[in-house]
Amino acid sequence: MKRIWVLAEVTGQGPTALTLELLTEARSLATTVEAVAWGADTASVAGTLGDYGASRVYDVGDLAGALPGPLVAAAMAGLIGAGEGPEAVLFPASYDGRDVAGRLSARLDRPVLTNVTGLAEHDGGLLTEHPVFGGTQIVRARFTGEGPGIYVVRAKSFSAEPAGGSPAEVVAAPPGDVGPTGAARIVRRHVEEATGPKLDEAPIVVSGGRGLGAQEHYALIEELARLLHGAPGASRAIVDAGWVPYSHQVGQTGKTVKPTVYVACGISGATQHLVGMKGSKHIVAINKDREAPIFSVADLGIVGDVHRVLPALVEALQKRS
Repeated sequence: MKRIWVLAEVTGQGPTALTLELLTEARSLATTVEAVAWGADTASVAGTLGDYGASRVYDVGDLAGALPGPLVAAAMAGLIGAGEGPEAVLFPASYDGRDVAGRLSARLDRPVLTNVTGLAEHDGGLLTEHPVFGGTQIVRARFTGEGPGIYVVRAKSFSAEPAGGSPAEVVAAPPGDVGPTGAARIVRRHVEEATGPKLDEAPIVVSGGRGLGAQEHYALIEELARLLHGAPGASRAIVDAGWVPYSHQVGQTGKTVKPTVYVACGISGATQHLVGMKGSKHIVAINKDREAPIFSVADLGIVGDVHRVLPALVEALQKRS
């Protein structure tokens, strides 16, 4: 494949982890990798984007409170219409990534392949992998029509590795007039207060489930995660119950994590949860039900009551520190 674009999302800390994962994978599939980004100072991240494989970054500009979706999709469609387009565009499976992908699909009248977890070259295009039925089966798909192919890729599907490339060339790519679709404005942002590593980037994740029994017992999860210098997570059950915010949810409808160590406390191991964490390097499960499905993926299983096991672990770690 000659050319792949990657939608690059940038925060105050630089390109997101998923952006770097997509750039790494793209450079293994295409001769030329380019990025599309937006923000007040895209040039400041050109070095990082280049280090991970992008030779050029199309800068949509500072969107100044506008929703990125309509403007970024319009800019990309304009470049593609002018003959600047690639054979494939990779989008992160994030809120903005999915929004831009959907709008670009409508503008180009091209389909989208979503929930992608694997990519490989095939007959000049890309063959994709998609887990279905809770990850128990893998479906493979490819586009047969006219390009570019639009792909939305799940986090942690690939590893992010720098290539040592030169800073990417920054090229302005203004979206032009998008009419009424650009009228929506962002009037307020809520940034959740958090300490420690981010859930989807933490080397250690400690997650709690229904087996905790009550909302106040989630404090044990947070304390154990803090002592291990990790991040607290949760099953969908306790998120739906309102014990913890959605940002803590690990699973098919939450975040996909791939830490070095994943500790599941009082989590039965429903397929919805396993999809989001079974790629962890080492899995420790604590559950009083020895038949719980979580033990089928665990490297170390502790059959016991979390209300006895967790306090003992916390106490032992506190003594060591």
